[in-house]
Amino acid sequence: MNVEQEVTKILHSVLSIDSGGSAWTGETELLGNVPELDSMAVVSILTALEERFGFVVDDDEVDGRTFGTVGSLTRFVQSKLDQ
Repeated sequence: MNVEQEVTKILHSVLSIDSGGSAWTGETELLGNVPELDSMAVVSILTALEERFGFVVDDDEVDGRTFGTVGSLTRFVQSKLDQ
């Protein structure tokens, strides 16, 4: 399983964003650059990640850096999977 691809799919789905043919990479900036990514979207993304990957995210595990880039979010997911 490619975690980054799964994370990207969830982001596009929850945010209702069509990539427009340009693929998001690990360096794609999220927070502050994707207008659809507001506090409610963050909660929805975390819920979708929990459901998809079968882990639980505690409130104190997430901060703005988690949603800095696709890569930082992917690393967070991978760290949860590695636990």
